[in-house]
Amino acid sequence: MSHVANRFTGCTIIVTGGGAGIGRATVERLIAEGGRVVAVDVSADRLTSLIDEVQGDITTVAADITDPASTAQILDAAGPRIDGLANVAGIMDGFEPTAEISDATWDRVLAVNVTAMMRLTRGVLTPMLERGMGSIVNVGSEAGQRGSAAGTPYTTSKHAVNGFTRSTAFFYTPKGIRCNAVAPGPVATSIEAPFHSEWAGERLGPLFQTNIPRVARPEELAAAITWLLSDDASNVSGAILSVDGGWASI
Repeated sequence: MSHVANRFTGCTIIVTGGGAGIGRATVERLIAEGGRVVAVDVSADRLTSLIDEVQGDITTVAADITDPASTAQILDAAGPRIDGLANVAGIMDGFEPTAEISDATWDRVLAVNVTAMMRLTRGVLTPMLERGMGSIVNVGSEAGQRGSAAGTPYTTSKHAVNGFTRSTAFFYTPKGIRCNAVAPGPVATSIEAPFHSEWAGERLGPLFQTNIPRVARPEELAAAITWLLSDDASNVSGAILSVDGGWASI
């Protein structure tokens, strides 16, 4: 997919989940388009591989974003100017329906997919508001558009991402800060999504076999994320952009 030369020259963008999958593809595209990237990942090994294989202005932060202390660590690595934030990091559930949810699964999915995203977004808003500009892109999901794409914890978390995105856009677009989300369908990443529920398999299996489009490449999501981060999307805020091969139309 073609890049836009120098689109992010002089810009600093934070990308969570930057060591693999959609996050890494986003880092690679931002670097190719001239940006400086702060790549955050829970895996130090993945970040080492990123630095070894991608040439550019990359600062890495190995951190668990569910740890509140990680926010300050990431902001310090970024420095005083933050032009954009891509909240990519996320985890899947085991397709558990409501009656089968464990507290541990619920707490972990919401902590990674919602609370960590909120903390880091809250953190970048201070420097963005000082400059009167910035762009935030959250990775939602087709599961945020319907109830039949995942288990209850993940579905709940991605509906929350949509609400968080729209509310943030409402409050801060007048101050020059845009907030949008992408809603992918299936993507070829390292995130595991095993069926831990027999009932979920019976209920969702036929829908998955007939309705799910092809598995997207991470680079296809990165193209949409970087467009929303860029000034090319200067009049787009509060949008939930389906990048799902037409799944939302079914």
